[in-house]
Amino acid sequence: MKILLVEDDRELNRTLLFQLEKEGFLVDSCFDGEEACYYMQEGLYDLILLDRMLPKMDGIAVLEKIRREGNTVPVILLTALGTLTDKITGLDCGADDYLVKPFAFEELAARIRSIGRRPRRMEKGRKLSFDDISYSPEELRLDGPDGSCSLSRREAALLEAFLRNSGQSLSRQLLLCRVWGPDTDVEEGNLDNYIYFLRRRLKQVGSSVTIKTVRSVGYSLEEQPEQ
Repeated sequence: MKILLVEDDRELNRTLLFQLEKEGFLVDSCFDGEEACYYMQEGLYDLILLDRMLPKMDGIAVLEKIRREGNTVPVILLTALGTLTDKITGLDCGADDYLVKPFAFEELAARIRSIGRRPRRMEKGRKLSFDDISYSPEELRLDGPDGSCSLSRREAALLEAFLRNSGQSLSRQLLLCRVWGPDTDVEEGNLDNYIYFLRRRLKQVGSSVTIKTVRSVGYSLEEQPEQ
């Protein structure tokens, strides 16, 4: 399951990110409403954990926006606003669940599992494809002409960034942000390592797709030119 965590309390954000990844979830995190909307445009998520009181654009406004756009991804609101009226407002605006702070992580995990057991919508449209490859976010699986292989969570996040921007040059900073998070202090050499890993995966499935190094910029995913 791929989760977007939107929480402006940085300490709580880091704690939840650690706990969710420890449970085996693939997680992106951000800290304000505008950034959340950007992430939702760029990524395909199974669940959004959305703080209600956010800078720039509050959680209710974010929720109303994505529902107007037809995005049906499940949303759990996380908030200190726990009155009956607050809960009704959140649920009526399109939230699937509502959890009042402070809460035990075990309860949040149980609610996530509950949503995960619900029938999935639009399952057939979830694969991402480019040239001779396709990628299944649900299974973290890459398919190509000569078979398929499983990807690590970092490999999967990197591939998804390329597939959603195929043919475009993506900066190293953007890729680091998408794979390791906006506040990462990871060394750029780690990105180069995962580019190598992903190139090896593409060869493993017999794909002609290449990850091209763009000098002084970053990388791009491109079709192999015909000979």
